[in-house]
Amino acid sequence: MRVRGGGRAGLVAVGLAAVLVGCGGGGDAEGAGSGEASDRASTASPSAPTASPSASASSSQQGRLAPDVLQSRWWSWAASEPEATNPVADEDGGDCARNQPKDVWFLAGTFGTQAARSCPVPAGVPLAFPLVNRIGGPADCVLFMDDVKGTAVLDGEKVEEDVYRGQAVTVESVAGNPVTGTDETFEGTGCGLWVQLPGLESGLHTLKIRGRSADFSTGVDYTLTVAATS
Repeated sequence: MRVRGGGRAGLVAVGLAAVLVGCGGGGDAEGAGSGEASDRASTASPSAPTASPSASASSSQQGRLAPDVLQSRWWSWAASEPEATNPVADEDGGDCARNQPKDVWFLAGTFGTQAARSCPVPAGVPLAFPLVNRIGGPADCVLFMDDVKGTAVLDGEKVEEDVYRGQAVTVESVAGNPVTGTDETFEGTGCGLWVQLPGLESGLHTLKIRGRSADFSTGVDYTLTVAATS
């Protein structure tokens, strides 16, 4: 994950960017502070993000979130916790459940490192995460997407990713978060490789996320435990 601002976020994901998986950032995020952290990244409001009427209207009929809505909500989620409990800085999955909305379960990448996380996931809730992503200005996304690569492998099977080359996004942050480094709300351009999955069956699942753009790379090995439906 990468983002322009006062934080270390320049990058993340699950990668999930700059990622869930990856997070890539480091651009000219409109309204954000100056400076760039290109060695970490993945973000939202102090409370768990929920779909607004406009967000619902721009979501697909299959229940998938539209590119602008998904990125705005994910970046805001990633920026909704200070570093000590931030899901992008999380080393083992202990913070992956923080501020999760009810209609989707977000996964995060890293700030340019490799991580292994174990997370409980509710049954029947779709998953969404970046392989590698960025927020900045339109020109930043052009450069970022010119050399982007990523993969997601769920239970040994490769998952197809969505390519988002540049959408207007709005990010809400809390003070002390390592993703944006600011508690301001700002607008920018979001881009990256993203995955949206339907709710997983109950049981144990493995998810391997990898993302790269230029000299930034990120990766997370997730062990996801889905509770049995009652």
